[in-house]
Amino acid sequence: NNHVDYSINKENTALDPQLKDSYERGKLVYNDLCITCHMSNGEGAPKVFPPLAKSDYIKENQEASIKGIKKGMSGEIIVNDIAYNSVMAPLGLSDEEVADVMNYINNSWGNNYGKIVTKEDVTKVIKN
Repeated sequence: NNHVDYSINKENTALDPQLKDSYERGKLVYNDLCITCHMSNGEGAPKVFPPLAKSDYIKENQEASIKGIKKGMSGEIIVNDIAYNSVMAPLGLSDEEVADVMNYINNSWGNNYGKIVTKEDVTKVIKN
């Protein structure tokens, strides 16, 4: 079976239409800016670009992930027990776009990582 379900976790769409809308906007951002390195399946490139699918790093480091999307990242991080040490340039996204792409990542590829991320959450994280 080669079919992969990229749709949002069904329970989230039933519970929160705001999350569904943000997810759909985030999917557009992801497909425009993130897919090249992190791939359509969220699995990244082994030892080069970390996976977002089933990523322990994202699950446990939501604020660092928000900062990375907003401001870029460099230096070593450990994702699913594998070291990655590459550079992600800042993507020039608004706080709302960062929230949307976080909601897409947090609810795709089997991820179910917490509550909705709002524009206000992103603004607060970036200021700290």
